Amino acid sequence: MFCWTELGAEHLGIIQSLLSICRLQGIDPYDYLVDVLQRAGTHPAKDVAQLTPRLWKEQFAENPLRSDLYRIRGQH
Repeated sequence: MFCWTELGAEHLGIIQSLLSICRLQGIDPYDYLVDVLQRAGTHPAKDVAQLTPRLWKEQFAENPLRSDLYRIRGQH
């Protein structure tokens, strides 16, 4: 309704679903997105399923990749 286009609404629905799945899995959506967006360029395409929230939690959640802003804010 507020997305201007059908494509915008579809993309918003995907993002909202992803964030909801993170919350259901007990994952901080910010940590998940920062980590996955940094891994996306180098992660093997054959293992892309590892980047879904449930599998990401098992494999990467204990030591997620952080943004430079995380270090600047002193949240080591």
